[in-house]
Amino acid sequence: MRYQLQFIPHTLLFKFNARTSRGAITEHRVYYLQVWEQGKPEIKGTGECAPLAGLSIDHRPELEQKLQQLCQLVNDGAAALADAAGALQVDELELEAWPAVRFALETALLDLQQGGRNRIYNNSFSRGESGIPINGLIWMGDKSFMQEQIKQKLREGFTCLKLKIGSLDFATELEILENIRRTASAAELTVRVDANGAFQPEGAFRKLERLARYELHSIEQPIRQGQAEQMAQLCAYTPVPVALDEELIGVHRQEEKTALLEQIKPQYIILKPTLAGGLAASAQWIELAETRGIGWWVTSALESNIGLNAISQFTGNYPVTMPQGLGTGQLYHHNIVSPLQIAQGELWYRQEQEWGSLPISG
Repeated sequence: MRYQLQFIPHTLLFKFNARTSRGAITEHRVYYLQVWEQGKPEIKGTGECAPLAGLSIDHRPELEQKLQQLCQLVNDGAAALADAAGALQVDELELEAWPAVRFALETALLDLQQGGRNRIYNNSFSRGESGIPINGLIWMGDKSFMQEQIKQKLREGFTCLKLKIGSLDFATELEILENIRRTASAAELTVRVDANGAFQPEGAFRKLERLARYELHSIEQPIRQGQAEQMAQLCAYTPVPVALDEELIGVHRQEEKTALLEQIKPQYIILKPTLAGGLAASAQWIELAETRGIGWWVTSALESNIGLNAISQFTGNYPVTMPQGLGTGQLYHHNIVSPLQIAQGELWYRQEQEWGSLPISG
């Protein structure tokens, strides 16, 4: 089957300076990919390519050139976009080094197969019958900014909070955790922290010991990725369960995934389809983790509502009870209007809400 492909650039503006341990972010450049069967332009599938600066391996100057080349290859019939079963042709399109592009193309094809209505999967979540429990994300900032976010999330009914740490001095971050535990015990409120690799290996264990006093659910990526021996040691002896996040970036082949899990033996892994290379790649991570008794949850990576929708519907294929890391689409001005809504710490797909239109151009 012949397909046609186009992309639309769009710049998302944050409602505030989103601070991480890698610095502040004020905007996010994304690309909406649309695919349709040749001769049937009235039905289009849509996916989102939203690589993150300083994190995604495909956030580089030649990204737009790669997208233009892909469109030309597909539109000219020089490369098949999908095989006979409708699955993305990863090898022929040379997408291993382009996980965000791969995710966008994969979801666009899935959307097209379902009629081009942003219904990627047919499950209880996409039908609006059940919600997905999510954590409330607390962004880095000064002490008062973080504490105000915490109060707001508790008012909104969240029972799980995730705090990004690593930008303030450690004593202040411990004080914030102390204040949280004065407000709610571990039985009442689950707390996760995300260090984004901010700890040094030689001091990480001592910091984990101090963090353990606050009965945390887990800590994401305590040390920088690429230090497998040190991370394995931390996971073996840590008083706070460790979740791998950035560690999974750039690990594509099944044998590489297996080797990483068996060497490090983390308590959890965190799956970001934009960074992991798509939904099929994330499903493979889940299967490998479950086989080894490793927990997991799915997290969006600052996509707009187009990408968030695909990730959420993918998550809805699994019987999740643990809060997932979804719902960051609220951070932006000029987001795409969608049926996704958050209520009492759960993400819902409200079928009565219509989707908004894509931008005409960047």
